Amino acid sequence: MLCISADLPFAQSRFCGAEGLNNVITLSTFRNAEFLQAYGVAIADGPLKGLAARAVVVIDENDNVIFSQLVDEITTEPDYEAALAVLKA
Repeated sequence: MLCISADLPFAQSRFCGAEGLNNVITLSTFRNAEFLQAYGVAIADGPLKGLAARAVVVIDENDNVIFSQLVDEITTEPDYEAALAVLKA
């Protein structure tokens, strides 16, 4: 599992440690926001401009997107259970 965010790597590690996430590879877009643009998750304006919106994308072994959800509000969590259900199917 990849966790990609605009957070600095040390903050990502702290988050994963606090949440008990051991099998997660963290990647940061802090120095390069091209990923945010390519996946359509860049916040375009306002005080959070340049940060990543919350989203879940599940990609299968053939590089096909089989599930995606982009939430409207940064404080809203995506439906992780729905993403996990796709992985278990």
